[in-house]
Amino acid sequence: MSGETTVHPEMLGLYPETLDCVHCGLCLTACPTYRATGRETSSPRGRIYLMRGVAEGRIPLSGTVAEEAYLCLGCRACETACPAGVAYGSLLEHTRAAVEAQGLRDGLPKRIESSALRNLVPHPRRLHWAMSALAAVQHLALDRVVRPLLPKRLREMHALLPKIPASSERGRLPRFTPANGERRGRVAMFEGCIMPEMFGRVNAATVRVLAACGLEVVSPEGQGCCGALQAHGGELEFARALARSNLAAFDPEDFDSLVVGSAGCGASLRELGDWLPGEGDALAAKVRDVSEVIVEAGIPADLNRVAGTVCYDDPCHLIHGQGVSRPPRAILEAIPGLELVQHDDPGSCCGAAGIYNLTQPEMSRTVLARKMDALAALDPDFIATGNPGCMMQLATGVKQRGLRAEVVHPVELLDRALSSA
Repeated sequence: MSGETTVHPEMLGLYPETLDCVHCGLCLTACPTYRATGRETSSPRGRIYLMRGVAEGRIPLSGTVAEEAYLCLGCRACETACPAGVAYGSLLEHTRAAVEAQGLRDGLPKRIESSALRNLVPHPRRLHWAMSALAAVQHLALDRVVRPLLPKRLREMHALLPKIPASSERGRLPRFTPANGERRGRVAMFEGCIMPEMFGRVNAATVRVLAACGLEVVSPEGQGCCGALQAHGGELEFARALARSNLAAFDPEDFDSLVVGSAGCGASLRELGDWLPGEGDALAAKVRDVSEVIVEAGIPADLNRVAGTVCYDDPCHLIHGQGVSRPPRAILEAIPGLELVQHDDPGSCCGAAGIYNLTQPEMSRTVLARKMDALAALDPDFIATGNPGCMMQLATGVKQRGLRAEVVHPVELLDRALSSA
């Protein structure tokens, strides 16, 4: 290869993996940004061509490369479509890391993003205080007073912000929850960073359901942010530091499975062996989505009715990042009175993609519109999905379209059937 000395080391390391792409084009129709733009450079194979060109020294690591790296949603639908098994998600993360190291993203939005992902999101107390302050602002309706005065970009970000839950719903889980009835196993619960603050009700429902399945649940102290958002933002070393903190908190010998209710967190935790070779393999092997664990343990049979229709929407990092599709549907099908109806676009991205809906609002809205067209055609009572970002994005779509659907995690519906039994 020519010009190796001028190529960023992060890109040089990607070169062998870029050769796995045979440019067959089967990924094109699976790619949300290619569908929206029709541009080859905005497709997985087009972006891999750019990565290879940078690694070979033929293409400079420039603003064009940075723009395409961050226009990508990172949904990994291309991995499901790829016959050659290209690890596109890993290629993308390392490319973004090179972009960040080169200083190709700057300005106030980038500084705010980096500060939030480094100094707020991974720190539970700071995040809790920030959410409490935001809840107070919402309660006093100060945000609605200030919103008309904000720049357009900040008004768009405000529109995506859901109502902050009551403080009673924003807490950590018990360190130990016994199994109901006969003990059938022991699992550890991964709480996450955003989940306790925005979806504490989902974490609590998950523990109740696991206990009803005969599983005792431990939630160790010291666990924290999985690092997914930081890795997606090119902060790989910072993400690895967060991963090491979780390795110290969870002893794989102490439980049968590490249960995760957030698809993005689950995908990152399953890849700990890639992030930290030789360190993270044992814990990564124990990671399971909550739906898998429930189905394998046995969905409780004594359930009451939860009447209505439900559309299940696959989180990208569950169906494409982890290969899990059937278990969440099996849970919904087992609930009496609940009719699972399939919409036309369950396996494509909703446009949330971590903080993509904040950093790329126009493309995010384009991707969401396609999803909401499919959901609006069926007008279900519930829309179920297993990732916090997806839940917030779909709830925004529901509100904008004036639909009646309640956006829920599949475990919440099972918990309702158990609670009323």
